[in-house]
Amino acid sequence: MPYRRLTRFVTAPDGTRIAYHTHVGNAPEDEAEPEFATRQAVLLTNGIGTSENFWRYIVADLEQDHRVVHWDYRGHGRSELSTIGDYALRAHVDDLERITEQVMARGDGRPPHQVGFSMGVRVVLELYRRRPALVPAMTLIAGSPSTPDPTAWLLPLPGGQGTLARGLRTLTPLVPRAAPLVHQLLASRLAYPFGRASGLLRARAPRADIVEFLLALRRMDPQAFWMMMRGLVDAPPSWDVLPHVRVPTQLIAAKNDLLVPLREMERMRERIPAAEWVLVEDAGHAGLVEAGTEIAEAVRAFRQARGVGPAHPAQAT
Repeated sequence: MPYRRLTRFVTAPDGTRIAYHTHVGNAPEDEAEPEFATRQAVLLTNGIGTSENFWRYIVADLEQDHRVVHWDYRGHGRSELSTIGDYALRAHVDDLERITEQVMARGDGRPPHQVGFSMGVRVVLELYRRRPALVPAMTLIAGSPSTPDPTAWLLPLPGGQGTLARGLRTLTPLVPRAAPLVHQLLASRLAYPFGRASGLLRARAPRADIVEFLLALRRMDPQAFWMMMRGLVDAPPSWDVLPHVRVPTQLIAAKNDLLVPLREMERMRERIPAAEWVLVEDAGHAGLVEAGTEIAEAVRAFRQARGVGPAHPAQAT
């Protein structure tokens, strides 16, 4: 889905330029920035490898009366590859911290509502650990404070996280050689049917959105993707952050998610008992496009209920 947006960059201490995009809807581009600066901000943090079209329902709803910003991880979208090969979770938290500060500086000075999807859940939680003042409210969608337990997979991996981490390190030299084959599989007409047959995609997953996602994956540097996965597995889990959450929080879980099982998000619910709980039926890990309208409406309703956003564009001042 083509967006109308303004793209800017922040530069990390290692010199890597990180892109962030402010969605401007139908506003004239030369007038958009001053007009949107006074609006309440919502900052969207993606999952690993996820293309920006996963946000299209939330953007379409909120850009009418909010300042909606999404950003690209290192090696994603318009952000550069890391200049020093740093794709650790800590690096992404650093990048989100700088982008949040820029969003505040170019707006009304107030921190944005932080929305994280999949891997973005951990990034947002770690930002809250580090600087809670930058997270006045958060929505956590289909993500976990840790990587899924390999011993609970359909084919259990003996040794759990330790075995997985060692396996990723061992296979790293093979990534450049395996990348062409993976690209062929992603480009194959069988990719979407396989996703459906395996249960990773539900019947209502729009083929066009999944094709766009697969195209973005093919464009991504395979080494960057692999090192991000390693960074996720190597990082300590964020479960200890949850009992200290003191801001309005919304948890959105997909009932049929195979990558982040429902039980993971139910554990989060137990540790943040004041969080609003939303369970999306007939949706998997691609729930942002499978049940996009439902999730977008839930995010807006949460903002209204917690007094941090308008109920509907027609009622916005």
